[in-house]
Amino acid sequence: MNAGQNIKKSQLGIELVRLLASEGDRIFSTERARELAPRAGLKEDYLLESLHHLRRSDWIVPLRRGLYALSHTVPGMSPAHEFEIAMFLVHPAAVSHWSALSYHGLTEQLPRTVFVLTTAGSVPRVRHGGGDEEGYPVGDTRYRFVQVKPERYFGIEDVWVNEARVKITDPERTLLDGLMAPQYCGDFSEVLHAFGVRAPKLDVERIVNYALKLDAATAKRLGWILEKQKVDLAKLGPLRKLPIKGYRVLDPSGPKQGHCDSGWMIQENMPGLVLS
Repeated sequence: MNAGQNIKKSQLGIELVRLLASEGDRIFSTERARELAPRAGLKEDYLLESLHHLRRSDWIVPLRRGLYALSHTVPGMSPAHEFEIAMFLVHPAAVSHWSALSYHGLTEQLPRTVFVLTTAGSVPRVRHGGGDEEGYPVGDTRYRFVQVKPERYFGIEDVWVNEARVKITDPERTLLDGLMAPQYCGDFSEVLHAFGVRAPKLDVERIVNYALKLDAATAKRLGWILEKQKVDLAKLGPLRKLPIKGYRVLDPSGPKQGHCDSGWMIQENMPGLVLS
């Protein structure tokens, strides 16, 4: 194949990118590219080759097999937000944990990983090396998928992020996720800080109802925290009455040590704990 043919194919590939941009397809599949290829003058036989060259030239960014996003180099096209990309990596998907804490203004820290709640049995993983703890890379962003059973996939709202509508856990569900997996929210101290920030606007009835759908340990941790925040004890009755066998540590990522609160069956394993 001569240089002239290569240049022509490259030009047709760029024309395909421009066509995708004009159609608003910031994220697109190989099938969508195949659908638009004839309008760009691109033959079916050369589609995959063109996508390969567009990827190497940084016109498009691979998300997972058969799925791409237009890059920030495409003129006149705002790139897909990392939360929008999350919606396409797995289904169903909701931005969660530390990412949701940040979105809702419950932390001052900016997580470098996008956390995604999903019920999917299979999620994108790095093929060679790099364990799950490192996340799934897309460009400069890494995604961490937190898989849950369908009955635990709730407390999710739709929000607009730039030009995209995405799903994200609401503030109350996000706080509870922090009680279950503080390591995905910075640490337990950061979760407690988030409770303090949310306190004036906390929907107590909602978060109590959510907790009762999860597990007893989470419910008891919630009750302990809300009592310390002077929430009306009458509202915490359902949490208090919930049966539980044995003490549970306040911070599930910490050691089993510290004073035991028999009312909530919580072991306060955070020395020097001060609630804000």
